[in-house]
Formats: sequence, structure tokens, C-alpha cells
Amino acid sequence: MSTCASCRAYRCRDGDNYPNYCPSLQEAELLKSAAGRYSGEDLRTARVAALVEAAGYGHWPRAREIMEFAARMGYNKIGLAFCLGLREEARIFSEVLQHNGFTVNSAICKAGAVAKEEIGVRPEEKLCPGSFEPMCNPVAQANLLDAAGSRLNVILGLCVGHDTLFIKHSRAPVTVLAAKDRVLAHNPLGALYAGHYFRGKLDLAPEQEKSR
Repeated sequence: MSTCASCRAYRCRDGDNYPNYCPSLQEAELLKSAAGRYSGEDLRTARVAALVEAAGYGHWPRAREIMEFAARMGYNKIGLAFCLGLREEARIFSEVLQHNGFTVNSAICKAGAVAKEEIGVRPEEKLCPGSFEPMCNPVAQANLLDAAGSRLNVILGLCVGHDTLFIKHSRAPVTVLAAKDRVLAHNPLGALYAGHYFRGKLDLAPEQEKSR
């Protein structure tokens, strides 16, 4: 069992004097085995990520970090999987990528215009009952970008769960530019930083608690 989120020591930063509950002690063999799996492309990815972290820490915005990582990895073709609600942001980021020499293929979440009824959503369960409402189609997005030869796919604002499916079905490696949060201007951590204000929005409804 690993409970790193509850730790107050964080001795892993220094590599010694681990508390007795630390997985560095309790799961030493597992962690040793994981370290041995960094080879080939995984080793190269980890190394390049560390170099980008060191070069831009506290200076580069995430969009720049993605481009630096892609350039150092030799990923010249970038796939952009974006939400309809962030289409303007997708256009801007696509232009920035192209300005920096990348080839960009992009796929919107509503690709294919498949009605939500096709996946078992009842009319009364839609955002706008009584109207045509296409499902978000992350599998199609992944397929489109892979077919285009994407070397790295970037997620921009896909819904919770849809991002899960996109990552699962993408053959190319995946990173995230921004996570969707319609309430907090796509800054999900705002609910944690201002928990005293958003506490009511963070509580699960009774019926949701029962299904956990």
C-alpha cells in the first residue's frame, strides 16, 4: 500500500532517512524492478523529460515545454485532440506549433457526428433533450491522429473519461496541454486551492457515494 499523498516527510527527494511507511522501504523490490524497466524508448523519454524540466523549470509555460520535448525527441508530427469548447485555443496552439516547424494534425471531439443515442444515452439524459447531440468520440480522434502519422498526441480539454479512452486507444505517446474544467476556466486545482469556497461542489451526492 502506498500513501505518498499523506506523507509529510518526502525523504525521497533526498534519498535517505525514509520513514518506515515509505514505499522506498516497504516496496523496495517493486521499485527496483520498475527502475530496471527504463530502457530503449522509455529510457530516452525519461532522459529528455528530465532535460526539459531542468532547462525550463519556472521559465517555460507548458506549451513551450511540450514543443521542447517534442523537438528533442524528434517528434516532428504532432496530433492535437481537442474539445469543441476549446476550438479557439486549439487554433492558436496549432498555429504556434506550425510556426515552430511542427506538422500538426488535429481532431475535434465531435468527429464523426455520432448521435449519443448510439451509445445508449436516452433523449432525456442529453444536455439538450429534443435536439441532435453528437457524442464525444475519443476513439475516433485517436484513430484519426494515428492514421495521420502523429508521433506525439496532445490532449486539449477532453472531458473526464473521454481523455481516458483517448489515452487508451492512441498508439502514439500522449501528453496534456490542459485539462477541462468548465467551472474554473480550465484550472482544476482552483477547487483545491479555494476548498473553503468550493467545498459544496466537491461533495458527492448520496447516490454517487453509494455507487463507489
